[in-house]
Amino acid sequence: MIRVHIICEGQSEEAFVKELLVEPFLQHGIVLLPALIGKPGHKGGNFKFERLLPEIKNRLLSDGECYCTTFFDFYGLPANFPGKAETNPNDPIETKSQTVNDALIAKLTENIGQNAMRRFIPFIQMYEFEGLLFSDPVKMASGMDRQDLTVNFQQIANDFESPEHINNSPQTAPSKRILELISGYEKPLMGALAALEVGLDSMRESCTLFNQWLVEIENVAEGAN
Repeated sequence: MIRVHIICEGQSEEAFVKELLVEPFLQHGIVLLPALIGKPGHKGGNFKFERLLPEIKNRLLSDGECYCTTFFDFYGLPANFPGKAETNPNDPIETKSQTVNDALIAKLTENIGQNAMRRFIPFIQMYEFEGLLFSDPVKMASGMDRQDLTVNFQQIANDFESPEHINNSPQTAPSKRILELISGYEKPLMGALAALEVGLDSMRESCTLFNQWLVEIENVAEGAN
């Protein structure tokens, strides 16, 4: 079995990996190992490069056969995160993602070395985890037990080219839009339930960058055969 460590931004992303990704990837011969930055019990967040570096370095250098990837939001990256300042608000999401990924790889390579970095797969979720849920607004509402909000969720989805385009400002990020409609929105619980209802297939079909990330992980198994 191929081991792939996934450094997650928070509990919602960690739960998502466990509930939606672990089983399908086992069928490819890949064991996904999600974890948060910091000590056990930490809720995640605070994605400073200085905190991310040892998490990736320790995994790649202590196990010469494992792979490591990231699962965190562009929206939540600090301004001094590698590549963040080089992005332009008007850039396409593909350009923003690639800019940050390239800068992150370059910075990590300086500290870890090129050989180990061959086993690193960067991923920046555009713009936020909750964006994936808008891949199917009907099932999203059902998963949150708020069928009365189906039309609202559908309207948000209709306003953008794809769920990954739902914008990243502090006022209009996907989670903020949900909070405007559900004041008691509990991200880890309700987000996970909605994700299970929406399903991985719908997300992969609607979210190009997300799907490309999963394809890259799947290709690890193809390369090992």
